[in-house]
This record gives sequence, structure tokens and C-alpha cells, in this order.
Amino acid sequence: MHKRFFALLALGVSSGAYSASSAPEPIRIGMIDGMSGSFANAGEAVARNLQFAIERVNARGGVKLPDGQHPLALSTFDNKQGVEESLVEFRQLADRHIPFVVQGNSSAVAAALIDAVNKHNERPPGQRVLFLNYSAVDPALTNEKCSYWHFRFDAHADMRMHALTEVIQDDAQAKRIYLIGQDYSFGRQLAKAARAQLAAKRADIEIVGDELHPIGKVKDFAPYIAKIKASRADAVITGNWGNDLTLLVKAAKEAGLNIKFYTFYGNGLGAPAALGDAGVGRVRAVAEWHPNVGGSKDRSSDQFYTSFRQRYPQPKDDYVHLRMHVMIEMLVSAIEKAGTTEAAAVARALEGARYQNAFHHATMRAADHQLIQPLYVSVMQKKGTGGVRFDNEGSGYGFKTERYLPEAATALPTTCSMVRPAG
Repeated sequence: MHKRFFALLALGVSSGAYSASSAPEPIRIGMIDGMSGSFANAGEAVARNLQFAIERVNARGGVKLPDGQHPLALSTFDNKQGVEESLVEFRQLADRHIPFVVQGNSSAVAAALIDAVNKHNERPPGQRVLFLNYSAVDPALTNEKCSYWHFRFDAHADMRMHALTEVIQDDAQAKRIYLIGQDYSFGRQLAKAARAQLAAKRADIEIVGDELHPIGKVKDFAPYIAKIKASRADAVITGNWGNDLTLLVKAAKEAGLNIKFYTFYGNGLGAPAALGDAGVGRVRAVAEWHPNVGGSKDRSSDQFYTSFRQRYPQPKDDYVHLRMHVMIEMLVSAIEKAGTTEAAAVARALEGARYQNAFHHATMRAADHQLIQPLYVSVMQKKGTGGVRFDNEGSGYGFKTERYLPEAATALPTTCSMVRPAG
């Protein structure tokens, strides 16, 4: 099933009011990410979210340009989660004259792609490419490495850590914190941010461990959990994602490590099911949205989530990323405003652009191309308790809002000094 689904993506097939014989030339989006190997589940989740967002655009007629309405089409390029493979796939994407590249599941890959796009865009205007980043959260990407050709639609690591430490700051039981993460740019930055922000907000907290492990290579996290237990930590902070998170929390459960986990991504890709009751009230995640943010007064969030579940009815496929839908909608609006898919013109239209629907709003900061949007810190609960109407991935466990940070509270200063193309 998965092979057929992603083969269709590669062909740019999507639902809507178009047929092969009558469709105008599609506007193509190329996704470069890991579609095989240890993090294939993360890549597949991204592709589902992007495809769902694209189908919604196409169902209402596509993208309006002066020469008519064009459908969107998604092509996937498997980088096997490697930097060199990503650069090879980018060259293939550019050779096919795909104007928009999207990527996110590695800050190391994103940094390499920024450099590649910058160099590629020294070419004539009609051949340039715009890079839209949905998940690579190293702060450097919109600070010292910021680029006119790169836009980030996720809160970066310092912003996410700011949200988590706002909660930890008020947690009187938090005295001893253990940091564990993946050994690459994102993991190192996360540990740095945690130390700095905790020192500023809770100087009494002791960092009792600071561990980095090889990304995507650890199959048994029991030795790491043993270190955490030995440290007598009362809470863990981790930015682990994909199988590195699932295996970490599974090992914690098996070892009976019943302490709080403050995570970036603990609300999906198997983590809730792996934790079970051990995660209730203990596991927290930070995101721009989660399925239980809606309420009795406004059902628009619920409707968005249930429509995704109807499109992908398998419980394990329900990891929804609102930011990816925001990214597609903002891209469409920018193309329509620019009246073209030319990269520089679309970039100008994206700068300062605002997104708003009935339950979410965001602004693309022009200074550094960092999306500023609300963030939620949510805590894991059993479905049916505490207002948790929806569970995650059929696990029987969902997440409840513990802290909401509006746009203004999530924005952090930038050191970006952006070079813009002439004219």
C-alpha cells in the first residue's frame, strides 16, 4: 500500500477537479526527505500531510495565475536521511525544473540544502528554486545561516525550548534534569538552549546529565535509561524524534522510569503507544497545534482533524502537522499574489505574509523568514479524560493543553543579516 501511495505522489497524482487530458501544467513541489531506513515513518507522515494539504487546494480549483488555474503536484525524493544523498536528489529536482523544494527532517540536511540553493540560484531567474522548511529547527538556519531563498514554517529549537521551560519554571517538583538528544547540530543546540534557559528561569535546577547519542543507530536505549535512573533525575528533556524517541520511551517504560519527559515530539510516531499508562501526566510535547485544542464553542479544529482521519483512516497514519498545511496555504497565497512561480517574486510575497483560519494564525517574519505562530505545551492523558476527545494513532492516549503561548510570546530575537537579490 505504501509503495503504491508514494509512487502516485512521485507522479504528481492528486484528487480534485482535474484529469490528465485537461489539466493545466501543474505547479510542482519536490519533497526531499527520508522515505526509507530508520526514519521512514517520519518521512511518510510528512508526505501524507503535504498530500492532504495539496488535495484541499486542488479540490477548490488549484492555484490561480494569469494564464489559468493550476493544480499542485507533489514529487518525493528519498535522501535516506543523508546529506550527500540530499544534494544528489536536489540536483535531480533542479534538473526537472521543480520550483519549490520542501524538507525538514534533519537540520544538517537543511543547512546543506540552503548552501546548495544559494549557489543554484546564482543562475538566471527562471531557473531559481525556493526552499520551504517544515521541521528543521536548528536556530542557525534563520540566524547566521539565514537566506532569502529559505523560509521556515516550524518554531525553531530555542522557541520550542522557551515554551517547555515556561512550564518547567512553574514545576516545583523539577529539581534535577537530564538532557538526552541526537548527536548532530539540532541535538547539540537543544542541549545548549536548555542549559541557558533553565539557568535564566530556574537557577536552582541541577543538570545531572547531558547525553548525545548517534542519530538513528541506537537499537537499545536501556544503557541510557540506566544512566538516567542512576542520576536520580526527576525529569528528562529530549528533542529525539522518529524511532530514536519511540525506542527511548519504550526503554524507559520497560525499566520503570516513571519521571516526567519534556519532549519536542512525544505526541506521535509510536511514542504514546510505547509509553501507555506510564506516560499519563508525565509526558509533555510542544507543537503549534494538537487535535484536542478545539472545544464546544468552535468545532473548526475538530473538523480539520476528523477530515484528515477520514482521508487516512489507519490509526497509525494520523500524525497531523498543522504547520505543513499552513506552509502549503501560504505558498499558494504567495504564488497568487506574485502572479508567478518565479522564486524571488514568491519570496517577496511571502515576506510579512499572514495566515489565519478559525483556529490558528501566523506571520512570516520578513527579517529572517521565520514563521511566528502560537505554541501549545500539552500533557499526555487517557482518551476520554480531561477533555481529551481524540487519541493519537489509535493508542488510547491523547494530549491536553497545559500551556498556550500566543504569537507574541513565542517570538525570539534574530541575528539574521539577510542578503536580498538586486531588484
